[in-house]
Amino acid sequence: MATTAVTAAKMPPDTAVPDAANVVREVRKQEVRRNILLSTPALIVIFCAAAGPLLIMLVYSFLSAGPYGGIEWKFSIDGWFNVFVQRDIFDDTLSIADAHVSILWRSVKLSLLTTFTCFIFGFPTAYFIATRPPERRNLWLFLVTIPFWTNLLIRTFAIMELIRNQGVINTVLTSFGLIEEPIQMLFTDFAVMIGMTYVYLPLMVLPIYASMEKLDFRLVEAAYDLYATRFKVLKRIIVPLVKPGLIAGSILVFIPSLGAYVTPRILGGGKHMMLGNLIGLQFGQGRNWPLGSALSLTLLMLVMLALLFYVRSAGKSTGGSHG
Repeated sequence: MATTAVTAAKMPPDTAVPDAANVVREVRKQEVRRNILLSTPALIVIFCAAAGPLLIMLVYSFLSAGPYGGIEWKFSIDGWFNVFVQRDIFDDTLSIADAHVSILWRSVKLSLLTTFTCFIFGFPTAYFIATRPPERRNLWLFLVTIPFWTNLLIRTFAIMELIRNQGVINTVLTSFGLIEEPIQMLFTDFAVMIGMTYVYLPLMVLPIYASMEKLDFRLVEAAYDLYATRFKVLKRIIVPLVKPGLIAGSILVFIPSLGAYVTPRILGGGKHMMLGNLIGLQFGQGRNWPLGSALSLTLLMLVMLALLFYVRSAGKSTGGSHG
């Protein structure tokens, strides 16, 4: 023991420090290798389930359409070319693909309107739940999430029963003598927007409630004590503090609305298609897989732009709150 202590005392201090540093580095390398090894199965699943189909769509978009569907392994940019431009079958003149442009505009327009409508109904709902006693909030959240228990198709048919010509709304209005003939609501853009609002409304309520639950309502009381109006309290205190929830809810509603398929297909009646319906049509009856792949990637780009907007907005709100 004494000999070991004397030897350690005689050792230069610089020789022990590098050994300890090497040991720490080696331990960290082993941890990194182990983490990579453990995450490999999940990465393989993510690649096969997410990145794999996207790569297939990317390859298909640069191939030629087969005469009877499918693809031919010949390089072509016609799929991307036909997204916004169409060629006349008689004289090969080029013109804007009005149908594609109108469907794209309808998709963006209805998605924005759906997001705005969900905000109009979702914000007061989240505020109401957040201002209830804590023991009652779970009950209200439970009621908000009940629609998720039912299949999307069934929920869409339920909306259809409400707004069709012989549906609940027209029957009630006719019974009270408020209208003489049924109001045509089904198979319109309005019907599609109402259906998507009903389907995606909980996705707006829950993020706003998550932000509003953390809100210190003593700030609201202080603003009222300083003679602030309700509108000023809402504009300068509540909305800035719950802005991350507003942005998250808007993104969660806008993105699935942009690629919606079932709701526009049923409530639009095939006359008011959105981008998801157009993509399905190209892979089905249209038998133009390169064009369908190019449209799918166009939809992906729109989603990426929405996500980039969310990241920038969330970063600005976080920076502002820290400031």
